[in-house]
Amino acid sequence: MTGWTWEYEGYEPAEARLREALCTLGNGYFATRGALPECTADDVHYPGTYVAGCYNRLTSDVSGRQVENEDMVNVPNWLPLRFRLADGAWLTPDTATVLGHREVLRLSAGLMERLTRFGLGAGRVLVVRQQRLVHMADAHLAALRTEFTAEGFSGRLDVEAALDGSVTNAGVPRYRDLDGRHLTHVHTGTSAPDTVWLRCRTRTSDLRIGMAARLRADVPATISHEVPRAVQRLSLDLTSGRGVTVDKIVALHTSRDPAISDPLFAAVDRVTRAADFDELLESHLTAWDQLWRRADLEVDGEAGRILRLHLFHVLQTLSPHTADLDVGVPARGLHGEAYRGHIFWDELFVLPYLNLHFPEVSRALLRYRHRRLEQACTAAREAGRRGAMYPWQSGSDGREETQQLHLNPYSGRWLPDHSRLQHHVGSAIAYNVWQYCEASGDAEFRHTKGAEMLLQIARFWADSAVYDDSLGRHRIKGVVGPDEYHDAYPGAAEPGLDDNAYTNVTAAWVLARTLELLESLPEPRRRELVERTGLDGGELEQWEDVSRSLHVPFHEGVISQFEGYGDLAELDWDGYRKRYEDIRRLDRILEAEGDTVNRYRASKQADVLMLGYLFGPAELRDIFGRLGVRLDEEIWHRTVDHYLQRTSHGSTLSGLVHGWVLARARRAEAWEFCLEALRGDVADVQGGTTGEGIHLGAMAGTLDLVQRGLTGLETRGGALWLDPVPLPELSSYGIALRYQEHWGVRLRLERGLLEIAVPSSDGLPIDVRLPGRAVCLQPGDTGRLVLGE
Repeated sequence: MTGWTWEYEGYEPAEARLREALCTLGNGYFATRGALPECTADDVHYPGTYVAGCYNRLTSDVSGRQVENEDMVNVPNWLPLRFRLADGAWLTPDTATVLGHREVLRLSAGLMERLTRFGLGAGRVLVVRQQRLVHMADAHLAALRTEFTAEGFSGRLDVEAALDGSVTNAGVPRYRDLDGRHLTHVHTGTSAPDTVWLRCRTRTSDLRIGMAARLRADVPATISHEVPRAVQRLSLDLTSGRGVTVDKIVALHTSRDPAISDPLFAAVDRVTRAADFDELLESHLTAWDQLWRRADLEVDGEAGRILRLHLFHVLQTLSPHTADLDVGVPARGLHGEAYRGHIFWDELFVLPYLNLHFPEVSRALLRYRHRRLEQACTAAREAGRRGAMYPWQSGSDGREETQQLHLNPYSGRWLPDHSRLQHHVGSAIAYNVWQYCEASGDAEFRHTKGAEMLLQIARFWADSAVYDDSLGRHRIKGVVGPDEYHDAYPGAAEPGLDDNAYTNVTAAWVLARTLELLESLPEPRRRELVERTGLDGGELEQWEDVSRSLHVPFHEGVISQFEGYGDLAELDWDGYRKRYEDIRRLDRILEAEGDTVNRYRASKQADVLMLGYLFGPAELRDIFGRLGVRLDEEIWHRTVDHYLQRTSHGSTLSGLVHGWVLARARRAEAWEFCLEALRGDVADVQGGTTGEGIHLGAMAGTLDLVQRGLTGLETRGGALWLDPVPLPELSSYGIALRYQEHWGVRLRLERGLLEIAVPSSDGLPIDVRLPGRAVCLQPGDTGRLVLGE
């Protein structure tokens, strides 16, 4: 790990899946895992290519039940390029002698480089050098350059390149009981002496996929069509010490693409017109250089190097190309098949970062949610509710994609999955709408699509709340909170919990913000919205009442995760740690023992403490105050301590949230959790899960930890609010922001000195607020502020 490279020395089969995920290359439209081109999918390697928003639905027989799942499709593999000495066996690191092996991910350039020295016996060595890119300027292109050099011998080398349509979705072992054969009607053909093509369809969604590959070398290729593969073969004459180069340029289109007539024609046309490798590399480097300037982040040491890797993967999944697509935020990126490529609430951790760098991407991701607003309203009606009930897991069309069953690999049992009761995803969408509009100043979105989503989400919460005469307050029953471990009361026949504190508090916030937004709308637009939605004064009065009277349970002087939490048993944490060491997935451990985590005060990840992640201290006090509940510093600190001792951190998001909250609540302990969040994928702390796809929310969240968490940055009321928290381990850093009409606003914190530089433009001044003072910075100004302890 260096400043701008991620390097692996030596060939380690046990690490292959992790390396492949972390060396994935993408451009926001599609991504390809960092598998070696000569290796096929097996228990060691898993080449996979995924197109954003490309899903297919299949039904499988699981334990005697018909289970339907929608998956992000592993599309045809464009990588294959294998080689051998004439009439010898094909060479791979698994079957041949490896004298040396190195893989280098060049973050600044979006390049993967590979160098392998194969020992062939009798002093003969074949050196294989490769450069790979997924083009950041032209979202439909990828390229692979391979240089072969013979040392100590001369002779013929056979090279075979292919497009492979035989792939399946088989990258996650626990899903292998499910049907993963998504591609059908595979056809191949030739369009030029150096170019082959492959086309296919997905089995039920009927997405058409077109792929074309151009192979260039000093000798012509022979072509054969061995359906489902299109194969190009070369016979190279190697001379000792002299390199021979083979370039493979690939184009990929699907029928979801705009401005094309047919994906196969588009792919063939694009690869025919594509420049050679050197010219493609030049334009690719320029595109990456522009991205890095817009997302500039200066952090020293190990933290800075990992943050740069995290930013690299965020940009590969959600680049400016994403702004033209109808896609959401896949929880595991475009890096693997975990979670089946579904969209959860992870945008809650991703959009706050994007808002201040690539607001056009944030807007596109929110439009994905708006296009599915009608489906969310239909789901609410079918559940007997008004408004919009967004699904916990989303895919192509906005219906609920949460699986009905999930496999516990510890016990081998398939169990009911009740996570679809996490209705707080609606509040996450509303929060992101609000944050985007505050950061970007996008009044058009706020007044139109944003207002429509907020209104329907608020309507759902108001209609879900039931009044309890004995409490004199409203309650929301039958939900699952962010913790996810607790999905029912002990011994209950039906799933669901009552008055999850996070759910109720965020619902109250949504109602209050929506009322505020409706009041601020231009009268003609407000009238349109009222007419279209049937909103009346009585409903608004109900929203006002519910927003002030939702129940927040307490026990032992701390906020309860849900009503009845205080009645649960305490877990023998020390005993379980001694028996199992890693208890992150405590729910699986207990189920395998015939027990259930529902009986205990034990959380998978932050739940109540998520409130401290979303809202600054002052805003959180105000929200509780509106509910008529006192929340002072002492209560909050007791609450933090209570859950800190009872959380197993079974999610990569947990360390992030705890580090964020502890930075203000208990600074001395914050860095431990910040480090866990930083190392979550790099060190694969979840025990093999990174190889199935990186954790995009955690990666983006660590970036936002520096951007907003440590700076205390909030965008509200037309001002930038800052309240920096100097952590000893991270007291100096710099970031560049895009705030409303200002591009490249620079913030630099250096040992108690905060510097804010606003680039020259014809824009309005920026109002900057800090505790106890305010400054107004004109374009071209630089402000230097000394911070107190």
